[in-house]
Amino acid sequence: MGSPRNGFSYTAAVVANLVFITGGSSGIGAAMARIVPYSDARIINISRRELKGCDHYEADLSDPAAWRGVADLFAREIKDFAGERAVFVHSAGTLQPIGFAGEVSPDEYTRQVLLDSASPQVLGDAFLRAARATQAECHIVMISSGAAFTVFEGWSGYCAGKAAMDQWVRTAGAEQARRGGRCRLLAVAPGIVETAMQHEIRAASSHDFPSVEMFIGFREKQQSRDPEEAAREIWSLLEHHWHWFSKTRHPFPRMSTTGLRTG
Repeated sequence: MGSPRNGFSYTAAVVANLVFITGGSSGIGAAMARIVPYSDARIINISRRELKGCDHYEADLSDPAAWRGVADLFAREIKDFAGERAVFVHSAGTLQPIGFAGEVSPDEYTRQVLLDSASPQVLGDAFLRAARATQAECHIVMISSGAAFTVFEGWSGYCAGKAAMDQWVRTAGAEQARRGGRCRLLAVAPGIVETAMQHEIRAASSHDFPSVEMFIGFREKQQSRDPEEAAREIWSLLEHHWHWFSKTRHPFPRMSTTGLRTG
């Protein structure tokens, strides 16, 4: 059974597809949940808030105490899963606090580092561990960012977190390939997507975030995209990734998209 605190209860429902999404209550995570391309799917939103139409496991992923509960959730759900595929989409992340390292709240900065850097690795490891109990094909999709390889002053915690996520995907993906594992790993940088995070960016001061005018310009030039458009491309990339991997046996651990540009 799930934790009494969040009211989540485990049921061994027979479904063809099992989809876990962190941060599924808003932004790209919510869009990914709304347009899951599998007709027979159980979707579990792992976040602080609910999303209508999905099962909800309440967790604050900036708190390490919550990670064990999510790991237990993966283990329970996947243990007897006999469907076609299990997918873990990690979309949870935060830009806050925006500001220079050494100038922001140390408590907020610690929470950001835990959520953006540590939780993808710990939860990814937990999913890989749980996936060993099923014969279904398994996938991990990490929502990355161009901040993984671009310096944005004021985003040190966020940039470092996305870079750590990308390198974890590369390394764990190579490990899975070496072991002949069924779990494929993918990091996707979806470009400028019109989410609440973009509102936070445009509201920042130039003192805390010197590149703010560039992001305001993206909006004014209509260069930001709808979350559901980005979500469709990510689901499409996942299918492409699976078929490509099946033919080549290469880990293909990282892809990025702005439009359908991959690399």
